[in-house]
Amino acid sequence: MQDAANNTNTASNPGSDSDGREFLAFKLGKEEYGIDILKVQEIRGYEAVTRIASAPEFIKGVINLRGIIIPVVDMRIKFHLGEPVYDDFTVVIILNIKGRVVGMVVDSVSDVTTLMPEQIKPAPEMGTAFSTEYVLGLGTIDERMLILVDIDTLMSSPEMGLIESLQP
Repeated sequence: MQDAANNTNTASNPGSDSDGREFLAFKLGKEEYGIDILKVQEIRGYEAVTRIASAPEFIKGVINLRGIIIPVVDMRIKFHLGEPVYDDFTVVIILNIKGRVVGMVVDSVSDVTTLMPEQIKPAPEMGTAFSTEYVLGLGTIDERMLILVDIDTLMSSPEMGLIESLQP
């Protein structure tokens, strides 16, 4: 993973790899989103979770990932994007956020995309499922548009209740 952290990617154009950022593209409903690839630990097929009593509805439950119990958040439920359907394309993106491992259920994952700074536009203020405080911007690739999510801020927000704040 050290190479990814240094952003040394042989697919990048020489001299430009320090400018680009890589995002994992995924779908929720009809929209396509992107998160910083460096936050992604792995991608797994959706499997049954163990439900935890009195957990918020969007926290599907927990799974045992090689001896580590991790919470799994269903983003469709969290952002009221319709009834989730679990099929062969449904995946759990395992994230490492501030040293805490968290699973995020999404409809599907498409690819890893490198975006240059000029391809990232500020997000307009409007009534979207994601509050703009969780949006880094909009990534544009030809006719394709990715809503770039600040996954650190989202997963560590008090409303998620997943990552303890650093308070005494």
